Amino acid sequence: MAAVAWTAIGLLASTLALLAAALFRLDSKIEAVGRDLGSRIDGLSGRIDAQGRDLGARIDALAQRVDAQTSRIDAHLERHAG
Repeated sequence: MAAVAWTAIGLLASTLALLAAALFRLDSKIEAVGRDLGSRIDGLSGRIDAQGRDLGARIDALAQRVDAQTSRIDAHLERHAG
């Protein structure tokens, strides 16, 4: 009877050791995925910032063109309205 108990204890201990090893391996994989995801997010953030600056510059240029056209229309109306 003692041999059966010690066998069960040994099997339980080896199972717990395997589960602990699997848990640590899973933890390291999750950490690696987290680091990879973080670096990809940082890269995308830089690209989005650059696109935002480019879009802002294009909007500013368009606003200047609209302002120039508005002043031309105002000058034209001044000539005709008197």
